Amino acid sequence: MKFDLKKAVYPGSFDPITNGHLDIIERGSDIFDELVVAVLNNYEKKGAFTIEERVDLIKRSTFHVKNVKVVSYYGLLTDLLKKIECKIILKGLRAVSDFEYEFSMALMNDHLAPEVETMFMMTSYQHLYLRSSSIRELAYYNGDLKGLVPDAVIDDVLNRLRKVNID
Repeated sequence: MKFDLKKAVYPGSFDPITNGHLDIIERGSDIFDELVVAVLNNYEKKGAFTIEERVDLIKRSTFHVKNVKVVSYYGLLTDLLKKIECKIILKGLRAVSDFEYEFSMALMNDHLAPEVETMFMMTSYQHLYLRSSSIRELAYYNGDLKGLVPDAVIDDVLNRLRKVNID
């Protein structure tokens, strides 16, 4: 099978997309001719947003990045890579704890598909603290999401997750 070395897949659950994710997408799109953002089903998590909704949020957040394609996928990431003829996985890292988890995933992916390479990109320092779980909690308490998630999706995130009206 021939692989396009100019294409990479940036996988994740993106529940919801944060400016940290967007940072990796924008910078990754500068490196690769095509960046496929793959919204994967994580059977261990019940998402706040459906996969279809997450795809929509990412598409609206990346409309300005012309070489980004957003897809959803159920199954093994390595199967998606084979299906779309790609051999590069792009992963964003915030801290050492991210590296430990992502390194073990990279080793498993190497076991499943030795031809696949995982590339790690450090998130920009201003996004080091961003986690989707923190965004969900902040939205639950009606917190200010400006600067934390793309402007195009702030209302969607608040409307879905806001439960407490703090005066």
